[in-house]
Amino acid sequence: MSLATRLNQLRVKKGASFQDVADKIGVSKTHIWELEKGRSENPSLEMLTKLADYFNVTIRYLVGEDVTATDDQQLEKMFRQVGSLGENDREFLDDMIKNMMKRRQKRDGND
Repeated sequence: MSLATRLNQLRVKKGASFQDVADKIGVSKTHIWELEKGRSENPSLEMLTKLADYFNVTIRYLVGEDVTATDDQQLEKMFRQVGSLGENDREFLDDMIKNMMKRRQKRDGND
C-alpha cells in the first residue's frame, strides 16, 4: 500500500481534516493534500516521524513496509522518545530495564 493511500485511510479513520493534520505536524494543508494524492512522494524523515506520531503508527507502517505494524507501535514510539533524552536519563532507563529483566528472570525461574 502506498504512503498516499495509507495517509488517506488513517486521516479518514481518525476523522481529521487536511487542516487538522497540517496544524498538528506544522505544515500546510496543501502539503498534506499533495502527500495523500501522491503528488509529493518523498517527505522528510522528520515529517514521517510527526505523521507516525500523530496517527500512532510506525513509520514502516506509514510507508507500507510493515503491513501488520500494530505490534511494534508502542515500542517504536518509546524508542523515539528515548532518543530525545540526555545521557544521564538514558543510563537511568537502562538500569531500570536491567533491574526489571533480573526480576522477571528470577520470578520465571521460581515458578
